[in-house]
Amino acid sequence: MNLKQSSDASRRGLLLSLLLLVVLAAVALWVRPLTPIDETRYVSVAWEMWLRGDFLVPYKNGEPYSHKPPFMFWMFHAGWALFGVNDAWPRLVMPLFSAGALVLTFLLARRLWPLHVGLGGQATLILVSALLWIVFSTTVMFDVMLAFWVLVGMHGVLAAAEGTRRGFVMLGIAIGLGVLTKGPVILLNLLPITVLALWWNPGLNWGRWFGGVGLAVLLGAAIALAWAIPAGHAGGEAYRNAIFWGQTADRMVESFAHRRPFWWYLPLLPLLLFPWFVWPGFWKALVHHRKIGLDRGTRFCLAWMVPVFVAFSFISGKQPHYLVPMFPAFALLAARVLADRPSSRVGVPALLTAVLGGVLMVAASGQIAALQNEVAAVPPLWPGALLGVAALAGWAGGRRGVQPVVNLALLGVAALIVLQFTLMQSLRPFYDIKPMALAIKAVQDEGGRVANDAKYHAQYQFLGRLEAPLDELQGNELAPWLEAHPDGYVVMYLKDRQALESIPARYGQGYRGGAVVLVDAPTAASLLAARVE
Repeated sequence: MNLKQSSDASRRGLLLSLLLLVVLAAVALWVRPLTPIDETRYVSVAWEMWLRGDFLVPYKNGEPYSHKPPFMFWMFHAGWALFGVNDAWPRLVMPLFSAGALVLTFLLARRLWPLHVGLGGQATLILVSALLWIVFSTTVMFDVMLAFWVLVGMHGVLAAAEGTRRGFVMLGIAIGLGVLTKGPVILLNLLPITVLALWWNPGLNWGRWFGGVGLAVLLGAAIALAWAIPAGHAGGEAYRNAIFWGQTADRMVESFAHRRPFWWYLPLLPLLLFPWFVWPGFWKALVHHRKIGLDRGTRFCLAWMVPVFVAFSFISGKQPHYLVPMFPAFALLAARVLADRPSSRVGVPALLTAVLGGVLMVAASGQIAALQNEVAAVPPLWPGALLGVAALAGWAGGRRGVQPVVNLALLGVAALIVLQFTLMQSLRPFYDIKPMALAIKAVQDEGGRVANDAKYHAQYQFLGRLEAPLDELQGNELAPWLEAHPDGYVVMYLKDRQALESIPARYGQGYRGGAVVLVDAPTAASLLAARVE
């Protein structure tokens, strides 16, 4: 394949990646609601800012919300300003940033390996089909947006290493906007590669290099402080202390409290990086590439990925989505090593997909008794059968010489699409809480006061377009509240869904494995008395 053909194939790979992302976003919008607790909370914070006309200080249930910076909320506001307040726009922001990350990954491959022009399209296909990336590209969370700024920073690092001063400016902008997206964790993703720059880019003047990096950090800090200083002044002393010190100190304490062992991520990698991690062809290519030697681009990817993974492994506050900003590095590395040793066999991922399809068909047959107690309905038969067909198509495509990266990308995307249809039919009644939110809205519109008998994550505020906060009751606060508000209503949570049938609730539904009811004060008092007994 000549240079022009490789370049054309690479662009086709990028276009296919973007098309797959569009399909994934459309499926997510179709089958999955905004789910509690995280998604509903973040959209509710943006809704309260919008209601107040306050775009400086985030609010949750009437109180300043210091746990996250405001950049994602601002993105929601931008769409609402253009299209009006709606449920769909907040769910489209992450796919848009994911698309931007795919383009930046494509361009980064060209900068790292200018003589391998076909790698960009391969890298984007690997990235868009990796399971964890797919999931969080269609979820209202901060990590794909953070990954976008990490990629901007990586372009800045490369430009600076090539002698372009504006590279340090790009790095500083990435740091500042990354802090405004998810806090100082952006530094953990960007600074290790600058420390290791003399390994992946020998010959740098270390004094000038680290001086430039220091100035980039100062620029990032200035961007973040341009929001934090006025926000701290407007939000009051408690909010100011939280965003400047308290929140950071608390998270440091929690992060090093040894809640999860350092190896916790390792057994999850085959799932998070499916189908690529379980494909023998990738590992054979990696061994082969190691024998050839590490080029500059490969060293860059390792310097980006390995120190961050090790750091997150030793920080005990672990969540799978913390690894999302490293996925572009994995995709670039995988594309590079596969270029030296292409393989057309996709047997293991196809086999695992077929096994998953078989499990779904067994579940659909109703043979798993425990499953029927945990879901609203057993899954239908067709998703398992469709996964089996997809697995067979992947295997057959490999045998017929279909390009393995394209083959596996299509297989990985197909698997998640089918799983979404399967899981949402079974779980949607427990996670679609808009009906409850609308019931609360109706009570408030009638002038009634509503309390939430548990820690309240503002999960109903946006979905019900609530304009008043709920009274948050914890511990022994319910009884005094009922005495003070005999005409009020209470949102109460039940462990047993079967109890819904016997409770005279204004509204009730399944909720995250249990149930939730909206009841008047007398009913709430009787439920409280039964709980005490």
